[in-house]
Amino acid sequence: MNTTNTTVVPVIGRILLAAIFVLSGFGKLMAPAATIGYIASSGLPFATLGLAIAIVVELGGGLLLAVGYKTRLVAAVLAGFSIVTGLAFHHAVGDQNQMIHLLKNFAMAGGLLQVVAFGAGAYSIDNRGAVSTGRKPA
Repeated sequence: MNTTNTTVVPVIGRILLAAIFVLSGFGKLMAPAATIGYIASSGLPFATLGLAIAIVVELGGGLLLAVGYKTRLVAAVLAGFSIVTGLAFHHAVGDQNQMIHLLKNFAMAGGLLQVVAFGAGAYSIDNRGAVSTGRKPA
């Protein structure tokens, strides 16, 4: 059995990755007008729909990632979301701050792709009981 996958390291990693999504989604939920304005100012259509999608993906996906439910699928969706939003909102790479935000989104996507590749680890809903039964975590 892979001992790394049976330690608390994967759950700590999932929680750290999920934190930015949960906090961002909650922030959007609490200040929808600001987010709608930001989406619209970026020239994207359907800003209200974009807000709803962002809240569902960030808040819902972040919480699912943290608890380890459908972890590989959720991590893949969050990775794609990170890349798309990075390119849509932080494409002014001549601005150092925007470049850092773009690279942050890419780095988050990289970490999430590691979760896609290696799974949730033992301490997750996906693998409930894996440690106590001795079966290999997904």
